[in-house]
Amino acid sequence: MLDIHVSLMLFVLVLFLALLVVLNRMLYKPLIKFMDDRDHAIANDLKAARNLSGNSEALLAEAEEILDEARSKASEIRQKSIDEAKALAESKAESKRAELDAEYNSFIENLQSEKETLRNSLLSQMPLFKESLKAKFSKL
Repeated sequence: MLDIHVSLMLFVLVLFLALLVVLNRMLYKPLIKFMDDRDHAIANDLKAARNLSGNSEALLAEAEEILDEARSKASEIRQKSIDEAKALAESKAESKRAELDAEYNSFIENLQSEKETLRNSLLSQMPLFKESLKAKFSKL
């Protein structure tokens, strides 16, 4: 049957313990050190990411503030340009109205003078018209 050899069992035990020591020194300790270093690196990266996200939020708020200020300045500039354009258009329209009023007044004066001239000319020729009418009525 089975024979139990104490010396062989002790040899296997010593070999097992030696293997545990060698594996601990060459495999388990470097593996645990690597995992701890990785955990620390992940923790540091998360901390850095939180700091960066905090910085990015501040930068985002600052960018929004700058954009709002730029929009308000653009609105002011646009409103100023619109007001200037309206004032210029109003002054041009006013000068054109004045010019047209002057031309209209000149036209009215010219028309009045022509009316007077025509009236005077018709009045001066009135006796001729009367004579020609009398002559035509006498023929009838």
